[in-house]
Amino acid sequence: QVQPVESGGGLVQAGGSLRLSCVAAGRAFSTYAVGWFRQAPGKGREFVATISGSGGITNYAESVKGRFTISRDNAKNTVYLQMNSLKLEDTAVYYCAAARAVVAVTTTNADYWGQGTQVTVSS
Repeated sequence: QVQPVESGGGLVQAGGSLRLSCVAAGRAFSTYAVGWFRQAPGKGREFVATISGSGGITNYAESVKGRFTISRDNAKNTVYLQMNSLKLEDTAVYYCAAARAVVAVTTTNADYWGQGTQVTVSS
């Protein structure tokens, strides 16, 4: 069992950068794929990026490709989301989720969710 905890959100101007962190307390962290999702006001939760347990497989939503990078450090039980060239439409609560025995996390196969961290992009 792992318990994801997100941090690193905040207020940033359009074009700026932020790095989110997801620390997952628990054992066997490297056996879990981890994903980032986001939910803007009035909208459903959407997929952003996912990374396999070893870090060798990643996948991104089309809207963030080339701007966001997901990575992980299993020695620190941490997954990162580096967000560059931020846009107003990136404003949302960002959630981290973990799923065991899969290479990618989706909203339907996630086993554990964090509480979220707010990212606000201003003009």
